[in-house]
Amino acid sequence: MKKQITNKALTLIFSLLVSLCLFAPLQARAEADFNASEMILEHIGDSYEWHFTNIGDTPVAIPLPVIVYSQVRGEWFCFSSSHLEEGEEYQGFRIAREGDYEGKVVETDAQGQEVRPVDISLTKNAVALLINSALLIAIVLGCARWYRNKLVTDASPNGFVGIMEMMVSMVYYDIIKANIPVHVQRYAGYLLCAFFFIFFNNLIGLIPGSANLTGNIAITFVLALCTFLMVNLFGNKEYWKEIFWADVPGWLKPVMAVIEFFGIFTKPVALMIRLFANIMAGHAALLALVSVIFITFSISAVLGTLMTPLTIVFCVFLDCLELLVAFIQAYVFTMLSAVFIGLSVPQHHE
Repeated sequence: MKKQITNKALTLIFSLLVSLCLFAPLQARAEADFNASEMILEHIGDSYEWHFTNIGDTPVAIPLPVIVYSQVRGEWFCFSSSHLEEGEEYQGFRIAREGDYEGKVVETDAQGQEVRPVDISLTKNAVALLINSALLIAIVLGCARWYRNKLVTDASPNGFVGIMEMMVSMVYYDIIKANIPVHVQRYAGYLLCAFFFIFFNNLIGLIPGSANLTGNIAITFVLALCTFLMVNLFGNKEYWKEIFWADVPGWLKPVMAVIEFFGIFTKPVALMIRLFANIMAGHAALLALVSVIFITFSISAVLGTLMTPLTIVFCVFLDCLELLVAFIQAYVFTMLSAVFIGLSVPQHHE
C-alpha cells in the first residue's frame, strides 16, 4: 500500500515538473504577442542547438557542431552553431528564417539564390539519438551482467532487472512467438531492439528539455524500412506466390497482383505514419494546453488566473496518458512488425 502511494506521488510530482518546465520557456513571451503554432513547432522540431529553457530573456541552450560541405566553394566547414544565432552569417552560412529551407543552414550561390549545402550536422535529434542509444545499450548490458554465472535453478531477479526480464518475456512470447510460426530466433533480436528503442525514446521524450525523437518522421522511416527489409528479404516462396499468383480465379490474378504489390509498400508506410503521428500529436497537444495559459493572459489577467489551475490539471492528466501511449506505441509497432513478418513466412499446406 505504501509503495502504491509513493509511486502515485512520484508520478504526480514528475507530471507537475514536466508542466512547470514547459511553462518556463514561455514566461518571457507572456506579455508579448504570443504565437502558439510557432512555439509548438519550435519545441517538437529539430534544431542546431539544444535549447532547454529561458531565464528571463536569456536562453539556456547548448550549441551543437555544424558540419557542412559547400557545393558552391567545394569545401568542408565545421563550426559551432552559436555563430549562427539571431540570423547571423558565419563563413558564408546562415540559418534560413523563411522559405523552403526555413530553419536549415543555407548559403548564397553566384546568382544570389539560397542553396543548401551537404549537411551532416549533429543536430539536437542526432545528438539525442547517440545519447539515448548509448544509455539503452548500457541498461541492457547492465541487466545481462546480472545473469553471468547464474543457473536456471537460481532465484529470479528482483527490482529493475526483474522488470526488464518480464518485459523481454512479454515481447518474446506474447508478440514474437505468437505471430511468427518459424525461425523465431532470426527475427527476435530485431523486434526486441525495436520495442525497447521505441519505448525508451518515448519515455525520454517526455522529460522536459529532451528531444522528440520518435516524433521525427526520419526516425520512424528508418524503423519502418528495417521492418520492410526483414519482411521482403526473408519472405519465402509461398509469400511471393500469394502476392503475384494468389489462389483466386484466373481473371482476378492480375488485379490481385497489383493490389498485393502496392500492399508491400503501404504496410511499412502505415507503421511509419502511425508512430510518428501519435507521438508528435501527444507533444503538440500538451504544448497547446500550455499555450492556453498565455493566450488567456493576453486577453485578460482575470481569465488567465482562472484558467491556469484548470490547465495544469489537464497537463498532469495528459502527462500520465503520454506514459501509457509511450508503451502502447512501442507495443503496436512491434506487434504489427511481427504480424507482417509472420505473413511473409507462411507454411505450405497440401
